[in-house]
Amino acid sequence: MTTEPLALSTETPAIHVAIVEDDPDFGEALSRVLSEAPNMRLAGRAGTRAEGLTLLSGPPADVLLVDLGLPDGSGIDVIRAAVQQWPSCSIMVSTNFGDEMHVMRSIEAGAAGYLLKDSSPAKMIDEIRSLANGGSPISPIIARQILMHFRSSMPPSDARPIDGDTQPLSAREMEVLVYITKGFTALEIARLMSLSHFTVRSFVRRIYSKLKVKSKAEAIYEARTQGLLAD
Repeated sequence: MTTEPLALSTETPAIHVAIVEDDPDFGEALSRVLSEAPNMRLAGRAGTRAEGLTLLSGPPADVLLVDLGLPDGSGIDVIRAAVQQWPSCSIMVSTNFGDEMHVMRSIEAGAAGYLLKDSSPAKMIDEIRSLANGGSPISPIIARQILMHFRSSMPPSDARPIDGDTQPLSAREMEVLVYITKGFTALEIARLMSLSHFTVRSFVRRIYSKLKVKSKAEAIYEARTQGLLAD
């Protein structure tokens, strides 16, 4: 008796996207383009802060797209809640607010990407894919603001004090950090290191704690500043 070899599925898992957006025209256009994109699914849509917080009580999405200027409050509240309730979800801001205060507060809250609404909904689909695959899409003008913020907050390199409280990263933590800089997601890192994704996320939390940062972009920047990673 002969048996046929089992065929391995090569289908890319769908990216489930939730949207918190108060502009009905922009939200509708983005939802339509997303529904037509291959391997993408609209997991939920909200138009206010309250609806966005309620949305988080449902099944977690892979990507959460949040506008900051919601009619009943700030989208930053939704970002903070999503970090707690959907820890595996990647969060991206899509807004008209490009000032430093909103940018830094969003990153500190847990956003991994920040786009101004000068991109078309079709272009944003590419950025959502990038975010889901471990990237950190940031509008060029926003990236410059972040860089200037860190430069202005740092003393000259020859005057930087040595922090006696700094804890060195373990070999495993360094391995996770290197994978992060290469754009791998927590699930992908877990497979590469033969660990559970919960263990990987524990490593990520320890890395953030030791580097005294709150986001992937900050971790990479600080690690390079300390000479832990090559530029």
